[in-house]
Parts: sequence; C-alpha cells; structure tokens
Amino acid sequence: MTQKPPFVLASASPRRLDLLAQIGIVPDSVRPAEIDETPMRDEMPRPLAQRLAEGKALAVAEAEGAGCAILAADTVVAVGRRILPKAEDAETARRCLSRLSGRRHIVYGGIALIGPDGRVRSRVVETAVVFKRLEAAEIDAYIASGEWDGKAGGYAIQGRAATLIRRIGGSYTNVVGLCLHETHKLLTGIGIAR
Repeated sequence: MTQKPPFVLASASPRRLDLLAQIGIVPDSVRPAEIDETPMRDEMPRPLAQRLAEGKALAVAEAEGAGCAILAADTVVAVGRRILPKAEDAETARRCLSRLSGRRHIVYGGIALIGPDGRVRSRVVETAVVFKRLEAAEIDAYIASGEWDGKAGGYAIQGRAATLIRRIGGSYTNVVGLCLHETHKLLTGIGIAR
C-alpha cells in the first residue's frame, strides 16, 4: 500500500475545513496563503478564480517544499462581468446585497491541487444563484447579523442568507466555499481520498 503524502490545506477558511471533514478528509496541516487577490485590469471572473486558487497553492508549495499535496481554493462572485468584492465592512456588504437583489449571479469556485509530483491540477466550478428582491429592512437585518464579514459578495449561503435566495443551479458546496464533488475527484486522483 502506497503511503499518502502529507496533505496541506492552503486556506484560512474554517468553512473549507468543515466541508473537507464532511467527506472524511482531515488535512495534516492548514497553512493560509498570503497573496495579492486584486483582479488584474479587465480580468474576467472565471480566470480570476483559477489564478487565485493556483497562486495560493503555489505560494504554499514554495514554503512547504516538495512531496506534499496542497489544496487551495478561491471564491469569486460576479454579476455579469462585474466582480463583487469580499465584504470587509458593512457598507461594502450593503452595496453587494443591493446589487444582488432580484438578480442572478454566478459564484466561481477555483480549486487547485498540487500533488507530491509538483503537478498543478485545477478546476473552476460555476454555480448560478438567484436572490429575491430585497427590501431595505431585509438588507438591514442581514447587515446586523454580521454574517457578511469577509464573505465574497457579502453573504454566506449557509446562514441567514439562505432565506434571501430563490434558487441555485449547480453545486451548493461551491457557494459555501469548496465544491466537494470536484475536490473529491482531484484528491482521489492522487490517493488522498477514496
């Protein structure tokens, strides 16, 4: 039986750790990557999600050295070509929710896995999310909850925002922060999962 390589999760997100645990995968270590997440001029949402996920994985691979398996992910929320920011303050969250109100948007989940051989494998998963038309009082209540803090697009589908969403098309776990179907396929391919 081949020994599994050390498995590192390159993410500060407790949601990603919880999602992996949901399918029985526990990283040997968690090492968040510090990279510049600013979109490049005219960069589209899908390539941004892939670039950031790969960039995080490569940054941690450089620090960890060879022989590890490193998983990184990034979530980009976009309305059309417009990329919504990660909400770091209430005003940003309010602007995001106002833009999402009554509209369809896409959540792009970039996943990158570097195997012990150093090869980078990556995927981008798209999930369509449709918000109901939001009343000002609903936005105020959501802002007061604080659940928006640090979230791409200013909301967390696994919390109170679930009541604001009419429907989704695609992977729910992708919207939470990591598409488990694609992640499991990648991890199975290098012997981390079965």
